[in-house]
Amino acid sequence: MSKSLKRILFAIVGLMGLLILIFVALFYFVDTSVYKPRLERAASEALGMEVHVGGRLKIAVFPDLHVRLDDVHIRNREMDIASAKEASLEIALFPLLYKEVRIKKIGLKQPIISIKWDRAGVLNFEKRKEAKGTFLELVLDNLSFTDGALIYGDEQSGEGFEVGNFNLDVRSLRIAGRNSAELLKNLSFVAEGSCREIRTKRIMYSDVKFTGKGMDGIIALNPVTLHIFGGQGSGSIGADFSDPVPRYSVRSSLSKFRIEEYFKTISSKKVAEGLMDFSANLSMRGKTVKEIKQTAHGDISLRGENLTLYGNDLDREFARYESSQNFNLVDVGAFFFVGPLGPVITKGYNFASIFRGSGGSSSIGMLFSDWKVERGIAEARDVAMATKKNRIALKGRINFVVERFDDVTVALINARGCARVQQKIHGPFQKPVVEKPNVLVSVAGPVLNLLKQAKNIFPGGKCEAFYAGSVPAPK
Repeated sequence: MSKSLKRILFAIVGLMGLLILIFVALFYFVDTSVYKPRLERAASEALGMEVHVGGRLKIAVFPDLHVRLDDVHIRNREMDIASAKEASLEIALFPLLYKEVRIKKIGLKQPIISIKWDRAGVLNFEKRKEAKGTFLELVLDNLSFTDGALIYGDEQSGEGFEVGNFNLDVRSLRIAGRNSAELLKNLSFVAEGSCREIRTKRIMYSDVKFTGKGMDGIIALNPVTLHIFGGQGSGSIGADFSDPVPRYSVRSSLSKFRIEEYFKTISSKKVAEGLMDFSANLSMRGKTVKEIKQTAHGDISLRGENLTLYGNDLDREFARYESSQNFNLVDVGAFFFVGPLGPVITKGYNFASIFRGSGGSSSIGMLFSDWKVERGIAEARDVAMATKKNRIALKGRINFVVERFDDVTVALINARGCARVQQKIHGPFQKPVVEKPNVLVSVAGPVLNLLKQAKNIFPGGKCEAFYAGSVPAPK
């Protein structure tokens, strides 16, 4: 037999095989009354959840079998956990010969996804224990989301966020397991994503982008970039679900953000303005929010120069004896708590009340707020700021595990770092106890002022330094 004849025969056989595949595909899928229930059943069995197609469907055969569905809903435990205006699927042709539906690719347009943990720590994607076929296994070449929305909530912690207009492209996706722990442990993927905004109760992040990958439960998002408070943020997020107790790591930096944008989250009035830099490097482990807090350790830093604070002239207030009676040094501590710490710490105390005072403004030449975190407790390492004439420093610990101040002290210090006046705050975040300012010298009457007193507290002698950090004394 000649080579040309062999080629013709091979071509005829190949064409016949392709026609058979097309015939099988059309036989099983063109009839929408048959196709929709079968596809819903196959998808439901694959996901272990209820899949319902409410709209139309369209089918294309070349080069693979492509199915487009409108108005798709996924439900679990009688709750909607995902929906999409349009879903497209690419289905392998050869398994259709054995009446098997094997989905290779899924594309979702305008999806809405809800991820929630209930008070018992159960994920809404998990099935009831009594449900049949609880093992979920999903293997996809590609999964894509376009113009989607994501809603996340945790009833245990009360925290949550919403993601708007997100786009996500996931490749080589594999996920398998019977519960949330197994699903995360067996998760593998490569992904790129972006979203227009992420909203929490108080803060909005915009222009978020990330690249991520996962392998057998070890997940890394690096880099992650975003905009917040007018500044540029970047960092990485890691999670390791391969062990029984998950481990997490967060590295982040926010450069040149506007402090006035931050204070809008806790005060409607103009409190301050200027540019600041924030950074954090934290790691933690645990199955619950409490365990994660208890194991958190790392560093947190906030720094700024040439800031302006509105509402009071601090140098004028410090120069008055009455300030020890009517002025709270603790209020100044608000500026040491800017960043992720701020909304948590300030929820029970209105630190910004200082800036509804007698009027005027204060220039802050330098501000340092460096903290060391161990076992969920942040300890002040170098926390101070300088006005034109004075320095204010803070020391003490903030316990995030039980949410309380551990004898935090704010002090007005002299050039040698000794405290002139100090004030303490302690107790729970929700209802802290703020003690009266303590002037470290007896006074004869209101005609004396704090600056004159400070010169005579330790004349020519030694003092125990309250602060010996990086913020120099004003000249």
